[in-house]
Amino acid sequence: MSGPGSRACGLLLGYAADALLGDPRRGHPVAAFGRLAQACERATYGDSRSRGAAYALVLVGGAAALGRSAHRAARGSTVAQTMLTAAAAWTVLGGRSLLAEADAMRSLLDDGDVPGARARLSHLCSREATGLGSDELARAAVESVAENTSDAVVAPLVWGAVAGVPGLLAYRAVNTLDAMVGYRTPRYLRFGWAAARLDDAANWLPAGVTAGLTVLAAPLVGGDPRTAWAVWRRDAAAHPSPNAGRVEAAFAGALGARLGGPSTYAGRLEDRGVLGDGRSAGVRDLPRAARLSRVVGAASAVLTASSVLAASRAGRSRARA
Repeated sequence: MSGPGSRACGLLLGYAADALLGDPRRGHPVAAFGRLAQACERATYGDSRSRGAAYALVLVGGAAALGRSAHRAARGSTVAQTMLTAAAAWTVLGGRSLLAEADAMRSLLDDGDVPGARARLSHLCSREATGLGSDELARAAVESVAENTSDAVVAPLVWGAVAGVPGLLAYRAVNTLDAMVGYRTPRYLRFGWAAARLDDAANWLPAGVTAGLTVLAAPLVGGDPRTAWAVWRRDAAAHPSPNAGRVEAAFAGALGARLGGPSTYAGRLEDRGVLGDGRSAGVRDLPRAARLSRVVGAASAVLTASSVLAASRAGRSRARA
């Protein structure tokens, strides 16, 4: 098996491992990275963009360097390369955990346990849940499923296809730092600026891939691809995030429901625009959103693995020419 073949096979195996096993229960490497990032923040924090940029670049660069070193160590064996890529992909993917959280939210809301659902929402996003009702909680969960389908599944696979193990680890470092310091709060407005901008850049292409696959998968949840495409193109810009807006708008169109609106994060009210038409997303849309996420994730695994092989064949053809 060639290097590209090892990478493609490793991405598929890593995706399958995540789908079947979920996250490691103990000693998760991403959690260890988070603890390291916290320690670095305590040592380097300053209310400036330059300090924040140095913090982000050192940690992301370190993750990429670790991936590159591991790749070099496995270079002599295609089996080792495949298993290394699979292990890295399994480590950074979060599709099964995302779907489990969506199912837990659905169960709590079906049982009428609104206080429990408010507490559970923090497992999906950082939105303040105090005072949210059942439908508002369901809408928040659907939006989080949509956004995290890109962030936790499609984006790692895209970067794994582009840059192998270094790409997988560097992307997860970027995304983790954004979740830790990429907020518009007094503490992080400047220090977290670089992490947030890196995350925007790293997710630009994956968000487009996710939205496109969502449009194609719309019929599998009773939706219309033309509607999903139209809502994506019309409403994505209403969302303050250039990446989440595209994905959430495509999900809204595919589900035939309305997402977005005012939401509170870290005490700050944000108007995230109205995405989609008709009724507001509710509890009944959570299983449909989870099904859509599962289909998009599986399609992205096949697409990214295929793209690695196609790029390799194209390169060989150019070399022969």
